[in-house]
Amino acid sequence: MTLSVAQIDRDTEQLVNEWLTLPEVAERMQLSLGRTKQLLKDHKLLGVRRGSGGPHVPAVFLDGNDVMKGLPGTLTVLQDAGYDDVEALRWLFTPDDSLPGSPIEAIRAGRHTEVKRRAQALAF
Repeated sequence: MTLSVAQIDRDTEQLVNEWLTLPEVAERMQLSLGRTKQLLKDHKLLGVRRGSGGPHVPAVFLDGNDVMKGLPGTLTVLQDAGYDDVEALRWLFTPDDSLPGSPIEAIRAGRHTEVKRRAQALAF
């Protein structure tokens, strides 16, 4: 299974406090590495390449041993709006005064419906 993962720039990389490798994600979620890669391919999770290593996933995307509620739907809406993985990551972690905080903080706080509405508006 070939997994295409975008390379990120330093500014985008610094928006995220903690990164996990795919094996770390698999371990936390108690999944096989193959199933974890499938989550990336299915856009249930978002992973990017940092440096020369393999894909990395922001740790905040996990809630215990599961994907954070509301994240997969938001990633789908962003993809439908034409955002690539790096643009989606940047959007999720960039502070928005009208929320307040970043979209990922709003999702974490249970306001994923509001975040999805904002993501849908990006397509227009």
